[in-house]
Amino acid sequence: MPPRRPKTPKSKLDPPAVARLPAVTPATSLQPKQSHQHFDRAARGVMAKLSGGVSNHAFIEAWSDWAQHLARSPGRQLELIEHAQQNMFKLLASTTDRDAEPPFTPRPYDHRFTHPDWQKPPYAFWQQGFLAVQDWWDHATEPMRGLCREDAERARFLARQTLDLVSPSNFPWLNPEIIEATRDTAGRNLTEGMTKFSRDMLKTLSGHRDPPPKGFEIGKDLACTPGQVVFRNDLFELIQYAPQTEMVQAEPILIVPAWIMKYYILDLSAHNSMVRYLVDQGFTVFMISWCNPTADQAELSLEDYRKRGVLAAIYAVSAIVPDVPVHAVGYCLGGTMLAITAATMARDGDTRLGSITLMAAQVDFVEAGELLMFLDESQIAFLEDLMWEQGYLDRPQMARAFAAIRSEDLIYTRNVQRYLLGRDDLPSDIGVWNADTTRMPARMHSEYLRALFLENRLTAGRFAVESRVIALKNITAPMFVIGTETDHIAPWQSVYKTQLFTDCDLTFVLTKGGHNGGILSEPGHKGRHYRLSHRAEGALYTGPDAWLAQHAPKPGSWWPEWTEWLRSKTGDAVPAPPMGAAEKGYAPLMAAPGSYVFQP
Repeated sequence: MPPRRPKTPKSKLDPPAVARLPAVTPATSLQPKQSHQHFDRAARGVMAKLSGGVSNHAFIEAWSDWAQHLARSPGRQLELIEHAQQNMFKLLASTTDRDAEPPFTPRPYDHRFTHPDWQKPPYAFWQQGFLAVQDWWDHATEPMRGLCREDAERARFLARQTLDLVSPSNFPWLNPEIIEATRDTAGRNLTEGMTKFSRDMLKTLSGHRDPPPKGFEIGKDLACTPGQVVFRNDLFELIQYAPQTEMVQAEPILIVPAWIMKYYILDLSAHNSMVRYLVDQGFTVFMISWCNPTADQAELSLEDYRKRGVLAAIYAVSAIVPDVPVHAVGYCLGGTMLAITAATMARDGDTRLGSITLMAAQVDFVEAGELLMFLDESQIAFLEDLMWEQGYLDRPQMARAFAAIRSEDLIYTRNVQRYLLGRDDLPSDIGVWNADTTRMPARMHSEYLRALFLENRLTAGRFAVESRVIALKNITAPMFVIGTETDHIAPWQSVYKTQLFTDCDLTFVLTKGGHNGGILSEPGHKGRHYRLSHRAEGALYTGPDAWLAQHAPKPGSWWPEWTEWLRSKTGDAVPAPPMGAAEKGYAPLMAAPGSYVFQP
């Protein structure tokens, strides 16, 4: 266990008793008081498994709200009729003039119509007809006066999901790429695809996982930066990476990854490992490797992850590299937890954090993107029933929600390639990591969804730790915040709002890419660019749209900018510290990547 820190003297500025709120919904919300409720929750848990954890109540309510508002809006109905006529005329015009530009184009991430024969008749007409209908539904589900915006977005989502199901690209007799492959292989693509479908279905039903393909072995090809596990409890292992330079920066770095993923997204292959890059640049790096919780750990709480996770890791790093600040880095949900920990430490007068880096991490959840479509009281209660039965939320259940947001590419394009064209998925390091799924304990996930996503307590001044509210404005350590341009999990505008709720010195970077790809932006990565700005402590706030217009993109990777920023904060070069500190209870336990990363 980490050494006990002396109690911080109580400040005269402590919030009054009236402000002392419970941090999150009590755990008893997951434990029905009446026995007959167990039957109800078990039944709803089965329904949740069948639906992938998605409640149909919210979507039925959304359709009803949309339809009623449309029914009492005759002007809107006329507008939609006119829009349908315009789309029809555009479609007819494109069939008579083959040299004209197609009037409708797929979304940038939609790769279903990339085969060149989609531009030839009759496939072009089918493609354009589908896109015309899609365009009409996008217009029809735009917000109307009086219509709840969330219901409009859910109605659009449902319309899009229905259309994606009947896209001409999904049918072998309408897709020119499938027709060509069937002709060239005498139908072998279909038989091989059905074999793959049967094998995948059996694996899904049985829960079996294939081992990583050759060349992507964890600990050898992935997560292979040398180091030692120097601390372990039931929640996480702490990895200290071996120095690669004789002299290192005096102050260490602690990385807090999200608990919904294995940590090695940040220590992937040798060429794109952020950890290896930092170590090669002369930094002493520590990494939290979270456990993959089982049903026995269903009662792990959000407070456990803060106190016995992030805070315990800070204690350990401070003991191994004593008398200097720790520079903490948080990714995704790990960044949110780091922000909560940092605000709590600031409230209590704990100054051990020298700087804070938040990568694709949100502190405000009002604009949390399309994931909010799946989150309301009905949906969270549905997930709680699912977790109540099995003790955790399995990541495949959550991954289906992520995939549905980009179903064109993540579901249908892949399924056509694999099951109708008979092509194997090309192995990749990020693909292997993405398939290495994790679970989330029931209590913690319920608390997280309610306190942050649903009630947005952190930036509303209503998030309490140890019965006292915390405020991000109390953080004085300098911050480096990274958003990614096409992130549909943590939209960059939402990440940018960290500037609205803090007053400290802050550097913001907006980089090309998505939630994972934008962070894995190593030097030499082709086609990368980023925007960068610095906000001095106490400076006025600039909105995201104005900020974007004021900052032109720079070519290349943002990593060198970040490492130079870190170097300016982490002191002078000193001899590399030893691995662990056995005399303080942090002896090396085993070689990296440790044991928790292998938990199935």
